[in-house]
Amino acid sequence: MTAQREWFEKDYYKDLGVTKSATDKEITRAYRKLAKQHHPDANPGSEERFKEISAAYDVLGDGVKRKEYDEVQRLGPAAGGFNGGFGGGSGFDPNGFQGQDMGDLSDLFGGLFGRQGRGRRQRGPQRGADIDAGLHLAFRDAVQGVTTSVNLPSDARCSTCRGSGASPGTSMKTCAKCGGSGSLTDNQGPFSLSNVCPDCNGRGHVIETPCSDCHGTGREKSTRNVKVRIPAGVEDGQRIRVKGRGAPGQLNGPPGDLFVTVHVASDRRFGRSGRNLTTKASVSFPQAALGTQITVPTLDDPVTLKVPAGTQGGTTMRVKGHGVPAGTGKKAKAAGDLLVKIEVVVPKHLTEAQREAIEALDGALASTKEEETTP
Repeated sequence: MTAQREWFEKDYYKDLGVTKSATDKEITRAYRKLAKQHHPDANPGSEERFKEISAAYDVLGDGVKRKEYDEVQRLGPAAGGFNGGFGGGSGFDPNGFQGQDMGDLSDLFGGLFGRQGRGRRQRGPQRGADIDAGLHLAFRDAVQGVTTSVNLPSDARCSTCRGSGASPGTSMKTCAKCGGSGSLTDNQGPFSLSNVCPDCNGRGHVIETPCSDCHGTGREKSTRNVKVRIPAGVEDGQRIRVKGRGAPGQLNGPPGDLFVTVHVASDRRFGRSGRNLTTKASVSFPQAALGTQITVPTLDDPVTLKVPAGTQGGTTMRVKGHGVPAGTGKKAKAAGDLLVKIEVVVPKHLTEAQREAIEALDGALASTKEEETTP
């Protein structure tokens, strides 16, 4: 298990406002809504809340981690013998584990407790940590999708020792203090308290001749350029997972994942409503009254839009298929539309001739109205 201390203290379901029976889609939907609402760029001062939301989704949004987290929560009450959990200092109460399978608990706490006589497992390869990064995108790139890159300052496997930590041509030796187990045992009646061996730091082996470049850590500082494929229609605040591109693992373990939070810039011509794009178009009063054809912009080439006679200001007209492009694959969403809001422009300054013409029109409209209402 990869259980962490905060898993015992945090209710990630509550942080995202979902139930424990929520589906993966419901969890993702809740995260996106909260991330957009509490993102520091849109809501200054909400950094801590945004971190809580991101931490909760990091666990619940990963099927393996969610399963482990649920198991930790299920066994949590069995840890009642820890006054204050890991941070308590009042000792261990074996009665708090009555009725529980000690083998499962030994796995859960990473080998912290075990029955007497149970062998300690040597610390093996460790999965690398996940990395969070931000990516700023232009509105058009977010809508149409783009393949870009993210520069990450991070640790990489040492190129000299290939991650072993030992100088080339030398090898590691079994730790004499712990006998290769990686831990030291302190018997406590029917249980044994295990501590990480200080000589080998839990590895079970020591490096007598450390690598001169990484000093035995097996890592070196570097800057990585990671390519990220952004799907069409990504929304502001959305978090994209790139598997295997996080921090490198220890002792040749697998790398973690990279989580990229997308920040989408606004556009002077277009807005967005789900899969649809929105824009505005202006027409004069005569055009709105008599009908006309106008040219409206799209993400590609401009298109001609027919405005029917009698169109009212504020009317929204739809241009099919010119919104967010359709995706690919079995779960791809259909292309959106372009929604054009018609605005009728009223002139601020009139010539004498224009004024007379409008007054004549107003009189004609009034006469028509009277005729329609006369019995």
